[in-house]
Amino acid sequence: MDLNILWFILIAILYTGFFILEGFDFGVGMLLPFTGKNDEERRVMINTIGPHWDANEVWLLTAGGATFAAFPHWYATLFSGFYLALFVLLVGLILRGVAFEFRSKDKNPQWRNLWDWAIFTGSFLGALLLGVAFGNLTRGLAIDADMVYTGGLWALLNPYALVGGISTVALMLLHGCLFLSLKTTGELESRFKALSKKLWVYAFVLAGLMLLLSLLMVDGFMARLGFLVIIPILAAVLLVLSYVFIGQGKFGLAFGMTAGTIALIVVTHFASIFPNVMISTTNPDFSLTIYNASSSPYTLKVMSIVALIFVPLMLLYQGWTYWTFGRRVTSDPQHLEY
Repeated sequence: MDLNILWFILIAILYTGFFILEGFDFGVGMLLPFTGKNDEERRVMINTIGPHWDANEVWLLTAGGATFAAFPHWYATLFSGFYLALFVLLVGLILRGVAFEFRSKDKNPQWRNLWDWAIFTGSFLGALLLGVAFGNLTRGLAIDADMVYTGGLWALLNPYALVGGISTVALMLLHGCLFLSLKTTGELESRFKALSKKLWVYAFVLAGLMLLLSLLMVDGFMARLGFLVIIPILAAVLLVLSYVFIGQGKFGLAFGMTAGTIALIVVTHFASIFPNVMISTTNPDFSLTIYNASSSPYTLKVMSIVALIFVPLMLLYQGWTYWTFGRRVTSDPQHLEY
């Protein structure tokens, strides 16, 4: 395995970690205005992700930074082509982060309600736009011989990508609901356990639709995967198992199944485009690959040494935070920081 392949795999791992962790994070944010019946319940919901949301976003920043350093042409084509969409995503994430910090600065109900909707908006935009982006990357983009995206914004909002965005929203809502069922108590816990059954139906239908559209609308989707077609099949199996465990009241296992489903969906994307990083629908020869889009061998070597040191430290730190804040959140005001 050469360093180009290694960094392709590492970036795939970073995006996988992001979608799993920020997945429930976004899910909680999207559920906030609708399932929290009063300020106390909404505070409980926010406090379930309070110690984690900012660290979860680091996975996206690290993935972007790794892409810039390891595959600069990939980064340049992606960020220039998706410029407006990524700008809106950035605004949403900033709005969301500010809302977490500002919400409890004033007890005025209108003030808090404003920031609750800001959390929802930022979470929804994050889930939707990232789903749309990965849908376009799976399907392929109009890229010319100079590695420049030649399509416009409306080309990105095609039916396949939009279904990808909506299915991502649905899956993250289910993932977040299951997380809340593990982190809350009393009436809130019961509410989220009941809601998870309904959200599962939407997530399953939309995920199935996305798989069907991939077979119909993505050129050579099955051929790209080859024997790795087992990956999306396993994702479907895990999603079904999540419903089984929900019915059995085993919500920890159900949450694990949705996390596995998300992971396998992300892996499916990267497996379906390898060795490309961006597929050109204009001409296959114009596609960006792990070789023509990469940095120099020396750069990749230095990056590998740095990653070998710091990635394990990052994983240990984040694992420690989840261990430390692993208890359920109660409605006791003395224990609510947000």
